[in-house]
Amino acid sequence: MLKKVVHLFFIISGGTIGFLYIPDIVHLLDFTDETWVASPYIGMAAGAIILFILSYFIAGYIVGFLRWVEEALIKVPVGDLLFGGLGLIGGLVIAYLVTIPLAKINIYIVSQVLPLFITILLGYLGFQVGFRRRDELMNLLNRKDREKKRGSESENNAAESDAAPAKNARGPKVKILDTSVIIDGRIADICQTSFLEGTIVIPQFVLGELQHIADSSDVLKRNRGRRGLDILNKIQKELPVPVEIYEGDFEDIPEVDSKLIKLAKVMDGIVVTNDFNLNKVCDLQEVPVLNINDLANAVKPVVLPGEELTVHVIKDGKEHNQGVAYLDDGTMIVVEDGHGHIGKKIEVLITSVLQTSAGRMIFAKPKLLEKAQ
Repeated sequence: MLKKVVHLFFIISGGTIGFLYIPDIVHLLDFTDETWVASPYIGMAAGAIILFILSYFIAGYIVGFLRWVEEALIKVPVGDLLFGGLGLIGGLVIAYLVTIPLAKINIYIVSQVLPLFITILLGYLGFQVGFRRRDELMNLLNRKDREKKRGSESENNAAESDAAPAKNARGPKVKILDTSVIIDGRIADICQTSFLEGTIVIPQFVLGELQHIADSSDVLKRNRGRRGLDILNKIQKELPVPVEIYEGDFEDIPEVDSKLIKLAKVMDGIVVTNDFNLNKVCDLQEVPVLNINDLANAVKPVVLPGEELTVHVIKDGKEHNQGVAYLDDGTMIVVEDGHGHIGKKIEVLITSVLQTSAGRMIFAKPKLLEKAQ
C-alpha cells in the first residue's frame, strides 16, 4: 500500500512539474514548430509518465526509509514525542514572528534565504529543548498537579485540624533507589516495616544496570544482579508501598550515579543508597540522601562496659590467647583469654567499646575469669 502511495505521489508531482515547466522548456529549446507539443496538458502527461517510470527505480528505497522512520518513531516514548513536538511548534512560531519584518526588506538574501535559515534553526532548537528538557517539564507539571491535590487535601483537612503544620501538607518526598541498595536487599525489610514513607521510585536506567549485571558472565555478579531483580519484584508486588518506574533518561549524562543525582534534583526527591562515594557526592551537591549503612549503625544495640553477655566463641583472635565472637547484628567481640573456650557459649563481661571507621569492636573477658580474680 505504501509503495502505491509513493507511485501516486510521483505521478502527481511529475504531472504538476510537466504542466508548469515543460512548455517553457520546449519554447526555450525551439526544436519543433508544432504548437501542440508545447501544450501544458502534453507536458503534464509527459512529466507524469517520466516520474512514474523513475519511481520504479527509487520507490523501494523511499519505502524502506519511511519504514525505518516509522519503526524509530514507534520506539520513542510518547513523552519524548509530545515534548519534542511542542518544542518544534514553539520554535516554528517564534521563527514565523521573527521573519515577518525580514520579508519587507527588498534584499533577496535577507527576505528569502535568511527566513528559511532562521526557520530551520529555531525549529531544530525548539525540538532539542523540548526533547532534552522533557524530564524537567514533565516533573514540573506533575509537581504542580501534586501541589494542587495536596492543597485541596489540606483545605479539606483544615476543618478537622487547624493546627496541622504546613510542612505535613506537602507530604513525604519520593525515595529514589540506586543499584547498590537494591542488590543489598535490606531495603525490602525497611519498606515492610513502613519506616520509609512516600513513593519508591525505580529509574529505568537503574533497571538497565541491574539487567546488565544479571546477564554478566561472572557468576558472582550474575547472582547479585538476579538477587536485585528479585528484591525489586518483592517490593513491587508483596510490600504495601507505592512503587513507580521512572521511564525517562538523561542521555547527555553517561554515569548512573550522576543520573540519580540529576533525577533527585528534578523530582525534589531523596536518594536511597549504601554507596559511600555516592553519599559523599550527594552531600557535596546538596542532594538529600539516606544511607542504609548509617541506619544499620544507628539501630545497633548499645553495649556499655560492665554489662554481661552470653556469646558463642567461634575462632581465634589476632593476639595470643584471644577468642572472637559476634553479636546478632555482626558486631565483633574480642574475648580476652577466650582461646580455650572456642566452640562454646560462655558468659562474658564487657570491658571496653571501640568505635572505628569499619564499625564497632567490643572487648570482653570471660565472667568466670573475672570472678576468679
